[in-house]
Amino acid sequence: MLKKLGWYVFLVYLGSQNVLAQLPDFTEMVKVNGVAVVNISTTQKAKPEAPDGQKEQPMPEGMPPEMEELFKHFFNNPDGGGYGGGGDTQSLGSGFVISKDGYVLTNHHVVKDADEIIVKFSDRRELVAKLIGSDVRTDVAVLKVDANDLPMVTIGDPNNLQVGEWVLAIGSPFGFEQSVTAGIVSAKGRSLPGGNYVPFIQTDVAINPGNSGGPLFNMDGKVVGINSQIYSRTGGFMGLSFSIPMDVVMNVVQQIKASGKAAHGWLGVQIQDVTRELAESFGMKKPQGALVSKIIPGSPAEKAQLQIGDIITEFNGQPIDNSGDLPPMVGMTPINDKATLKILRQGDEKTIAFDIGLLPEQVDKVAANKVDKAKPSNRLGVSVTELTAEERDALQVTKGGVLVQDVAKGIAKNAGIQPGDVILRMANETITNVDFFEKTIKNLPVGKSIAVLIQRRGSPAFLALKIDK
Repeated sequence: MLKKLGWYVFLVYLGSQNVLAQLPDFTEMVKVNGVAVVNISTTQKAKPEAPDGQKEQPMPEGMPPEMEELFKHFFNNPDGGGYGGGGDTQSLGSGFVISKDGYVLTNHHVVKDADEIIVKFSDRRELVAKLIGSDVRTDVAVLKVDANDLPMVTIGDPNNLQVGEWVLAIGSPFGFEQSVTAGIVSAKGRSLPGGNYVPFIQTDVAINPGNSGGPLFNMDGKVVGINSQIYSRTGGFMGLSFSIPMDVVMNVVQQIKASGKAAHGWLGVQIQDVTRELAESFGMKKPQGALVSKIIPGSPAEKAQLQIGDIITEFNGQPIDNSGDLPPMVGMTPINDKATLKILRQGDEKTIAFDIGLLPEQVDKVAANKVDKAKPSNRLGVSVTELTAEERDALQVTKGGVLVQDVAKGIAKNAGIQPGDVILRMANETITNVDFFEKTIKNLPVGKSIAVLIQRRGSPAFLALKIDK
């Protein structure tokens, strides 16, 4: 018995040694690359006290409340960037050196509105940095310090990353400099709120406030991303971290070095995912592609005669599985380049050629509108009215459409239609007025998903509904 137990213990020992032998050793990588990772501190002069004691919103305007608590940029000072009155605002972040002559990368949100930027090296040197330029859409900033022969990182190719591969981060979480954390690549090509032009790398590397702007290394010791966002209900690490791929970063860096700012390609559409119900309504075998719900006037999409309801399945030969795949592809394509789209239009495949446009600087702000209710009377349980000139202006509807006043329990409400929505299209028919809307409802088929295009607070979206009987 003791002999058998001894063999068992010996085999367990051998197994544990085998597991340990397979775990990665990051020590040499940290020694080589840690010296090129820097701590970045910023100072922003106090702002005048806001009226009624209000503070500036920390998250982008229009972001749903549930997203505000989930997706956080990493600031060591959570109140940084708001209205002052109590002195200068300071924040901490991370960065890394990409050239011996002093170019440093970090996040845009780390240095946003900063009056002074200090770069602190691992040898305790502190240098004042100049902001060469930054890009809010990709959250990349390029700094320059007056120094030579600096230790620098090696840039890697994020396209070669595999899900499940080990990666490592170095940064200054909560001000603890040169902190090292490791994990694996959880997913690639993630689309996040406010990050439409970045196909994020998702990892389970422990990232916290202060890590923002720091490098993400692969096992070859090359930087494959910049740590930028986390998914969190508390503001701290919860196992989901997101990094900007270095191919996106270096594209922006080259533009900023050349002109001080970055330009992004533009198609000029608003898109959404194709759900299972919408796929059925469009006669598709499976959900895929980017469904066009709005076309911006004067955009490349309008000039190419793209239509609302088109489903984009390929861009320059690359398949579009989800709507989030398209913006980064378009955004990284040089301005004025020729490009092609493969689309599905009412069951027919078409190829459309267009010239990549320049993404405008300004984003339209949407106005909301309140309406009076009326009793629903049709088979969908939706009451609608014609839009007045004032309502069209407030709701950003140029022509056609009907305004939803009330929605009873049932088909339309389950589909997501709400009072205040403008119904623009239904079952591939453009809704021109109330009479045509009622006529269209009477002719809707039973047992088949129907696509409905609505506009809510200036933002269009397709919904799917099905009449069971």
